[in-house]
Amino acid sequence: MSKATTQQATEQFESMFVAPARSFGALNLDYTEKLVAAQFDAVRALTDMGLAQARGWLDVRDADSLKSVVVSQQKASQDVGERLRGDAEKIMSLSQEYVQKSQKLAEDGIKAATTAAK
Repeated sequence: MSKATTQQATEQFESMFVAPARSFGALNLDYTEKLVAAQFDAVRALTDMGLAQARGWLDVRDADSLKSVVVSQQKASQDVGERLRGDAEKIMSLSQEYVQKSQKLAEDGIKAATTAAK
């Protein structure tokens, strides 16, 4: 094999296999990073809410403070529901973005392979 043929084969291998694999790996890493960050944010927020509620119960001294904590507990339950709904929407959005980008990468790979085959 001549040096030019070897170079051409290397470039073709790079464009057909290595570059798409690298792109897909980068997409996976980016998605994983965003997903883990969203999960950490959710856990941190829910933990903070739970600890705040626990602290509220420690302040119960009479009927009025009990009533205040119960009202606060109801509000916290609503907040948790809204937070979970928002987190689910965020994860769905991330997943949809991932699917769209991975489909685009697959289409680009098929086009490149078709072009190289011709």
